Amino acid sequence: MLSRRVVIYILGGLGIAWLAYLFTPRQSAPTPRNIISEPVAVNLRVPWSIVFLNDSEAVFTERGGSVKMVDVNTGRIEILGSLQVAAVGEAGLLGAAEKSGRLYLYYTYRDGASLKNRVSSFSYSGGISDEVVVLDGIPGAPIHDGGRIRFGPDGALYITTGDAGNPSESQNLHSLAGKILRISGDGGIPPDNPFPALPVFSLGHRNPQGIAWRRETGTMFSTEHGPTGEGGRFAHDEVNIIVAAGNYGWPEVVGDELKEPYIPPLLHSGGETWAPSGCSFYYGDLDDWRGSLFFAALRGQHLHRVLLNMENHVVMHEKLFENSFGRLRDVVEGPDGSLYLLTSNRDGRGIPVQQDDRIIRITSRS
Repeated sequence: MLSRRVVIYILGGLGIAWLAYLFTPRQSAPTPRNIISEPVAVNLRVPWSIVFLNDSEAVFTERGGSVKMVDVNTGRIEILGSLQVAAVGEAGLLGAAEKSGRLYLYYTYRDGASLKNRVSSFSYSGGISDEVVVLDGIPGAPIHDGGRIRFGPDGALYITTGDAGNPSESQNLHSLAGKILRISGDGGIPPDNPFPALPVFSLGHRNPQGIAWRRETGTMFSTEHGPTGEGGRFAHDEVNIIVAAGNYGWPEVVGDELKEPYIPPLLHSGGETWAPSGCSFYYGDLDDWRGSLFFAALRGQHLHRVLLNMENHVVMHEKLFENSFGRLRDVVEGPDGSLYLLTSNRDGRGIPVQQDDRIIRITSRS
């Protein structure tokens, strides 16, 4: 567990950051004029996650179960395989990560009358095969399945899980729901996990769908969907700094409600709904954006940029490409220094336009 000193430090630092948020300018930084957006893949079916394998090829998932590879230079798409998933509501084939020649996938399946989620690894040479279950029995539902998976700088695999529609499970240390989990690539529990013999890294989450690490400080960040009516509460989507054993308060607190031992968000949306999903830090060639945290907004239909100082306090944040591409599910930096966005307009909640869904490259004008 966290020591009292650490808790005081975290709550104090984040509390100061929250007070600064009240006076943080929005829309104060101009969008660089030398950027262009271009589709690199079109007519997709609810893409959810994208992970680069080399300079030009990336694997992406579609929620219905398809695993595909795209060459972002030529637009060529290759089907690697399809999983039998329970694509119900928000559930289905979700996150993807890659390490040491293995592709890791997070997906929902039926277990009798219930839904569950699991993470498996696959070989992917010429197609996906040789499934090895890494973590199973994550509670699933048509809503709040989390689903983002990423390897951290420490080599561990981090997994975001939603509360699966049961908010109280987020506070249950022995449930995998409403957590950020940390395991090794083979499914083992690292000996330095904060709760002995448990895969839980942090708890008290509602539906986190993005995780990223800041290169300068090694700090872990996460994006999380706020309530949509539970207990008469709405909105208050969050960006959190994640620490080992941290409790982020769901369903006991939302937004800037301060109550020990819960950790308040670094940034939240107030009465507005962003529905933040995938997030990434950017270190590419666009000078004005270098070092910023970006997250994809679904209901908000924009790309959100957050500028931080070296103490991880918010300096400013802004909306980019608002209503330009519709709902956005993921954002990653490619090896070429461009940003790549996944739209999610065919997920039943968007309004598809011609060529949806798409993978869009944001780059500088040559």
